[in-house]
Amino acid sequence: MARETVVDSRQEILRAAARLFQQRGYDATSMNDVAAALKLSKGGLYHHFQSKDEILFEIMNHAMEITQELVMAPVRRIVGPEERLRALIRLHIEVVLSPRDREITVMLHENHPLPPALGKRINTRKKEYIHFVESLITDVQVNAQRGRSAKCAVSPRAAAFALLGMINWIYQWYKPEGELQANNLVPQFTDLVFGGILA
Repeated sequence: MARETVVDSRQEILRAAARLFQQRGYDATSMNDVAAALKLSKGGLYHHFQSKDEILFEIMNHAMEITQELVMAPVRRIVGPEERLRALIRLHIEVVLSPRDREITVMLHENHPLPPALGKRINTRKKEYIHFVESLITDVQVNAQRGRSAKCAVSPRAAAFALLGMINWIYQWYKPEGELQANNLVPQFTDLVFGGILA
């Protein structure tokens, strides 16, 4: 039972820290701020995490796990390149706009350099996702070129970076009460992507 309490406390700390990093920025948030938000002593916080860098790493790592679970895994189960890419666009937008998963927002927003060993682990996971998207786009282009003599002008790598940049930036301007809602963002972004990569 004690073990479950420790796990729950770590998750609670990560969620509180993610909210603070998102609101104030990483550099402007201290370990004292995180402890105060949780009504925890600084010693209690250090019992779970040794540094602010470790907290940021765990938030980013959890964000990549969310991406793996809610985007990559379902997309891998879909047959057909176009259907897979359409699903990826929809699922990635849903994850970015999810109020529950603030870790994603922090991962997208914070460019604070992590210690080399931790930074390398996160960057490896990010590159894996970029290659996953690039591969999907390649499959869509190859499928579209069958029976056509012309080759698609947009490289899969450029298209992958453009797609991820476009979706990852949504959190900067999106307003839940605004005119653009997730249900009409998805088809518009999908049209933009397919119109561009198949040009």
